[in-house]
Amino acid sequence: MRRAVALFLPVLLAAVLPAPSASAAPEPPPGWTVSGNVVRWTTSAPMPLLDAGVEFWEGDRFLGRARESADLRSFTVQAELQDPAALQVRSAGRRLDVVEPSAPGLSVPELPAPRPAADVDPGTPGPYATTTGEYALDPVRLPEYAAPIEMEGVVVAPKDAPGARPLVLFLHGRHFTCYSKSDPNRIAMEWPCSSGLRAVPSHKGYLKAQQLLASQGYLTVSISANGINAQDALTADAGAQGRSSLVRHHLAKWADWSSGQGSVPGGVRADMANVLLVGHSRGGEGVNRAATDSLTPPPGDTGFSGPVRWDIRGDVLVGPTIFGHNPAPDVPSVTFLPGCDGDVSDLQGQVFVDQTRGLSCGEALHSALYMVGANHNYFNSEWTPGQAEAPASDDFWPGQPPDPLCAPGTATRLTAEQQQKMGATYVAASARLFLGRDESVLPLLDGSGVRAPSADPARVLSHAVGADRRPFVVPGGSTATSGIARVCQQTSRDVAVGCSTARSPHFVGFRGAVAQPERLSVALKWSAAGQPGVVTPAEPVSLDGARELTLRLAVPPNAAASEFGVAVIDHSGQKHSLGSVQVAGVPGSDRTSSLWAQEVRVPLPPGLDRLASLELVPGAASGEAWLIDASGWDGGLVPLTPTRLPRVDAVVTAVDEGDSGTQTHNIVVTATGDGTRVIRLFYTDPATRQPTTKLVTLQAGQDRAEVPVTYTGNTRWSGDVRHSVSVQAISNAVVGAATGGLLVRNDDPAPEVVVTPVTGSVTEGGTLKWRLTLSETADSAVAVLGTAVAPASGTELSTTDVNAQWLIRNSGEEALPSRPLSATRLGLYVLVPAGQTSVEFEVPTTTDAEAEGEEQVRLRFEGQSPTGIGFEVTGKVTEAV
Repeated sequence: MRRAVALFLPVLLAAVLPAPSASAAPEPPPGWTVSGNVVRWTTSAPMPLLDAGVEFWEGDRFLGRARESADLRSFTVQAELQDPAALQVRSAGRRLDVVEPSAPGLSVPELPAPRPAADVDPGTPGPYATTTGEYALDPVRLPEYAAPIEMEGVVVAPKDAPGARPLVLFLHGRHFTCYSKSDPNRIAMEWPCSSGLRAVPSHKGYLKAQQLLASQGYLTVSISANGINAQDALTADAGAQGRSSLVRHHLAKWADWSSGQGSVPGGVRADMANVLLVGHSRGGEGVNRAATDSLTPPPGDTGFSGPVRWDIRGDVLVGPTIFGHNPAPDVPSVTFLPGCDGDVSDLQGQVFVDQTRGLSCGEALHSALYMVGANHNYFNSEWTPGQAEAPASDDFWPGQPPDPLCAPGTATRLTAEQQQKMGATYVAASARLFLGRDESVLPLLDGSGVRAPSADPARVLSHAVGADRRPFVVPGGSTATSGIARVCQQTSRDVAVGCSTARSPHFVGFRGAVAQPERLSVALKWSAAGQPGVVTPAEPVSLDGARELTLRLAVPPNAAASEFGVAVIDHSGQKHSLGSVQVAGVPGSDRTSSLWAQEVRVPLPPGLDRLASLELVPGAASGEAWLIDASGWDGGLVPLTPTRLPRVDAVVTAVDEGDSGTQTHNIVVTATGDGTRVIRLFYTDPATRQPTTKLVTLQAGQDRAEVPVTYTGNTRWSGDVRHSVSVQAISNAVVGAATGGLLVRNDDPAPEVVVTPVTGSVTEGGTLKWRLTLSETADSAVAVLGTAVAPASGTELSTTDVNAQWLIRNSGEEALPSRPLSATRLGLYVLVPAGQTSVEFEVPTTTDAEAEGEEQVRLRFEGQSPTGIGFEVTGKVTEAV
């Protein structure tokens, strides 16, 4: 039996549903091709790559993240459909396949007033001159990546700085990898780059931040990850593990150089006990995974198995993705949330803050910086128009009317230079705090409400969890409420139990998860001033010794300042009024995720022991707000000893289908460490075939959780079948690989393909047709892709010789100017649905008044599923009499 190549595509928990009958199936929207379980969307021009990923949805049902073609024009997912007419393309919550108009009557958002200046300004250059260099080492091979991954970096170092210097490593995000110097419309997602294309130098886009840091005495390196970007669509975790392995390979080389093995790039040794990782977009998820992997090494072969000879003191995460919802709780972090992010527009990086609560001891600082007017791309100069070598664009999408907050030229939108200066300043603040333990910069990051003048005119809002905070109200299943308060589910869209349907970074769900019961906030809604809302934790909490009570409180975007009276009630029932706070809405529009909690504080008198409840009393006549959490705060860091938490990983297990009989195998989630570990699994229920979730408690000595999957073997060819599982840590655990599953590999030969002409020769205006026939039925659609090549002799059909709509549908190009079909991006997909043995495909021609003689079209087909199929057809067209 011939075995197909097994690839585990990143499709999370798409429900397995029966396909509708052919007669009842509605047509998909323009641009879509559906045959069997192969769903494809094609664009007329290459689409700029999105770090958030391209997602297919059927109405409100998530089908999976799509795999892009090398030319970035075609995107594919395998999924069974109920209603093809409901197909949508989304990325981080917004539609890509339609132009969504702005809501009418939007008010023009106002910038928050400038905050007071902090006592220190980390954006001020330091005393050192800097030097810049590059290195290129032998590439490395990583599991799941066919092509080797480059080991290249650009180094900016301080001159004449004494001793070994703290190391700051930058990792860029997912961008297209190759471009043409002569054709700005020619970009590609491939590695290595084809002849005539150049590599996009994404790793050179952080030089401004590197130069600022180097002037302050830090050694910096920014590394290239084009090899990861071009191949991570075939990985279960969208490349997170690959990026982690690449980061650790570079850190290992710096450890070698710093210990005297080889010449040090830049001539400056690195202090490997003081390492800061900076990751942009998917690079943020990658460095988070590298931090986890450095504390608790991943099981199995990840392409890096050397000793850990470094200490990661913190992460800076710039507009990051976190598809796995798996933050490293014991590594301090600062997350940039760009208010005008048009790529990771749901601002899912908020998960790096919110979902660290309860996983470990809570001593690490996790800060979020909401950056009004910043987009996604401009943090990297190589993704910025006017600065980049390769084609570049503003990622915030246009619309009519122009967005009142984020359209270029508005008072609230930052220019590229302003955004890059702001980014460099706050990276420098993070380095000063995490690598130098200089708490003078802490107020810039922890919600204290001050600004760095070097970042002006940017408005940067901050809040944080961890460090010297003592949790008081962290909404959970045992939290009680009364009055205008209710506990709400953050990710539910049910208005009766959900927090809100507004776009909020706090309410971003785990893709494919049917429910996340542990994701809770407190919603407040009132219709008269003075109506109280009371929140009662499961047990009384002592805040004795805390200086202030700090709240993370959100109100609707653009809302006028709202006042809330704050009081606490102790275990004896006595109320202690603490004063009041004011919160104004974050600037927002209908295209931004601006329902974001701001940090506000009230002083705490000494001796408040065993507090039972928190009371909030709004002063406005009506309104709504959301309490994310409340803590006692003492202003500072605490000594941090990273805890090597038990680690959990979803495993990809591959088995052969077999020729007959029913088999049961387990999807496995492995666990290490001691103590009681609580995790939540998301998977398709084997009995109902519907997405489901289960809370699992692993006791000491238990090293795995399992989900059984049953399937039946046969001798018909099919695509590999994937049964997915995702895992999230709830307490006393950290997740490495969040997505795994069982891969049932096809082990049957593909049907043989025979192609015969139906009308292989026609006069102008006729339709050339061929029939593709399989030798036997298959359990999956058989798909081939045809491209036009020049005929061996004679005249080739041109774009004006074929039906114009057929040409647009299959190439995305207009007929004029007239040119040979082989000069177009023609891609003719032919699919034989599962259970059928033949299908016809055609080339419709048109008539014209020119005397052209006989013309030909030659189409060369290659198998897409399965691979290995290949054939050519030639059609002839003669002039009409």
